[in-house]
Amino acid sequence: MDTLRTYLAREIYGATLFVFAAFLALFAFFDLINELGDLGTGNYRLRHALAVVALTIPGHVYELFPVVVLIGTLYALSHLAANSEYTVMRGSGLSPWRAAMMLLRIGVVFIVGTLVFGEFITPLAERTARQIKLSATSSLGAQEFRTGLWVKDDRRFVNIREVLPDTSLSDVRVFEFDDQYRLISIGFAKSAQYAGNNIWHLRDVAQTRFSLSGSSVQRMAEMDWTSVLTPDMLSVLFVLPERMSAWDLYQCSRHLSDNRQ
Repeated sequence: MDTLRTYLAREIYGATLFVFAAFLALFAFFDLINELGDLGTGNYRLRHALAVVALTIPGHVYELFPVVVLIGTLYALSHLAANSEYTVMRGSGLSPWRAAMMLLRIGVVFIVGTLVFGEFITPLAERTARQIKLSATSSLGAQEFRTGLWVKDDRRFVNIREVLPDTSLSDVRVFEFDDQYRLISIGFAKSAQYAGNNIWHLRDVAQTRFSLSGSSVQRMAEMDWTSVLTPDMLSVLFVLPERMSAWDLYQCSRHLSDNRQ
């Protein structure tokens, strides 16, 4: 039975890898075509596009795992049946129950592979790919500190305390400078929601302006703010990947629960 299980596992794994290679090559080709449209944007070059495509492969592996495993297993079993190998196995004492148990043990490897790709490899690879593309196509400078995310947007420095799972912002500070890099205003907003077209809708705004004659404070319930920042950029700069792992979702649920309390 060990010999039959080893042979069956080799056939299924081989067929699954073959189907994986075919699907991933097709998806990578279409991803590369999509990335070629961004060539020339900023410093985005072919090497960046190839790196981004390579880093998106783990995501496709995770998405295709159920379908590819099904196709690979059916292909391997049909091949065995077509060559009468399964008939020989049955004649050697392999009962349907034992065959099902063999397939179950083989399937555990695919379950572990799906878990590893979904929880560890894919989130890290996608975040790295988006960081590479953003750094090559955008002139934004950003760094994350204990006080939140700091972003340089033209002559403004933006401090974002927190990016929530729905891409809204919490505790936003905007420091604006003139051509001589003199501070001309400081704006604070309790929250911000993206409205599209590079416009953020700020709430509970307090803006302090500085001039030669002194300073003035203006408070507004709502205000629109135009910035090159978008939720897609922030999801790369801030620790908020598009495909969140189970641990990330658990942390977010705890955070939302604490806020409600």
